[in-house]
Amino acid sequence: MAEKELREPPHYFGHRQRLRERFLLRGGSALSDYEVIELLLFGARPRGDVKPLAKDLLRRFGSLSALLSAPAEDLARLPGLGEASVVALKIVQEAALRLAREEIRERPVLSSWNKVLNYARIMLAEEKVERFHLLFLDRKNRLISDEEQQRGTVDHTPVYPREVIKRALDLGASSIILIHNHPSGDPTPSKQDIAITREIVEAAGKLGIEVHDHLIIGKGGHTSLKSLGLF
Repeated sequence: MAEKELREPPHYFGHRQRLRERFLLRGGSALSDYEVIELLLFGARPRGDVKPLAKDLLRRFGSLSALLSAPAEDLARLPGLGEASVVALKIVQEAALRLAREEIRERPVLSSWNKVLNYARIMLAEEKVERFHLLFLDRKNRLISDEEQQRGTVDHTPVYPREVIKRALDLGASSIILIHNHPSGDPTPSKQDIAITREIVEAAGKLGIEVHDHLIIGKGGHTSLKSLGLF
């Protein structure tokens, strides 16, 4: 009994409480990326030292953004991450996405363009396959619906202008914003990107539907086909 009482506490004893207190007193800017991961894992793993796991995850994925955007099935295959830990990490991305979506619903989209870009980056910048999204807007440029039209491969997404226009008509949309990602990280538009954009613009224009822009999202930034004068 005496030996047990004299045994030194583990090196991480009190670390969780100190980290929580630092976050509450000084805010998130006081924490490094691996410490943010630690905080997320605390609830999923009530006991033990999660610092080594947090650092390993950051090393594996290269950034906090890449970790939180990783598919749940990829995370579940990693040693040390059970179901509760995967949920703790993935719910952050979902919450951020919903917050960003609500922000662009609050006022006309064209007057809050930076929020549109932020939403698109959260949604698509770290995706491993191409995804083609459509923002459908009403006459006052308020968001009616945000929908994924197609999901493709690492370098191609099949897009069908007829389906885009049909959906816009179904929703009573007056305008559209096209958004897709390049998993390579380079947001430079391809010849196919330019061609399909022009097809959609031409088809939409015949029915009085305006295409405001086509945004291509990469890990390092974005490209606006409208700004480049490509349609």
